[in-house]
Amino acid sequence: MDERQAEIEKSIVKKFKKTIWHRFVGALKDYELINEGDKVAVCISGGKDSMLLAKCVQELKRRSKVNFDAEFIVMNPGYNKENIDRIVSNAEIMGIPIRIFDANIFNYVYKQEGSPCYLCARMRRGYLYKEAQSLGCNKIALGHHFNDVIETTMLNMMYGAQIKTMLPKLRSTNYAGMELIRPLYLIREEDIIAWARYNSLSFIQCACRFTEQTAHGENISKRKEMKELIEHMKQSNPAADLNIFRSLHNVNLSQIVSFRESDGIELVSFPEKYNSDCDNSEI
Repeated sequence: MDERQAEIEKSIVKKFKKTIWHRFVGALKDYELINEGDKVAVCISGGKDSMLLAKCVQELKRRSKVNFDAEFIVMNPGYNKENIDRIVSNAEIMGIPIRIFDANIFNYVYKQEGSPCYLCARMRRGYLYKEAQSLGCNKIALGHHFNDVIETTMLNMMYGAQIKTMLPKLRSTNYAGMELIRPLYLIREEDIIAWARYNSLSFIQCACRFTEQTAHGENISKRKEMKELIEHMKQSNPAADLNIFRSLHNVNLSQIVSFRESDGIELVSFPEKYNSDCDNSEI
């Protein structure tokens, strides 16, 4: 291990102990994300979030009493050579033993009508699950963080007319025995940026071929709009983002007008719920 790699690893558990390491370990414990005997496929896109996730998992494997294994996989959906070279270079600098596999997603999605984002995301997830299973993994780990969670919540409320967010883990409906986990769930994006800058690391940004096109541009712009809205709310209430996050852990269904138990399940309407509550009330 060279000096720079050692310093990068040390920074996670020393310099950023409270903001990154403790929150990483906290999410694992709170949501029971990695258990004895697991084999986790850490999915690396090449951005700051997934690269930090890989280093945290490596550090966990060295320090944890929980016996688990990990693979570090990079899917190439059609990146240009510059982006692939940057991913490989960063992996070497950081000491991450990556496995790269090809998935010709960009070329396929580019030919489809309408917004490519939803189709691209579904195809990516499918390829990741399939590759992980081929390596004997039972979980895939993605680099979504605290800010992604609250921004997704706001997007669903403002544009989807529903209260819904990213969950810390999900069971796959198409790949038996597979789960998706999000170990960076409690880590703030600004702390990831601070960690990258402290270590003079430069990662790829959005490498999607459709970034400049209208459909994908609108999607990015809406997420940016949520970032700006949350920052505006924090000017008068510094805990606004944390309160949004905490509210997802503190839902009172008796004060919700209507709800679904899960996707695809019939909506429980307010009159139905109200009459049911009345029938069951004491006299």
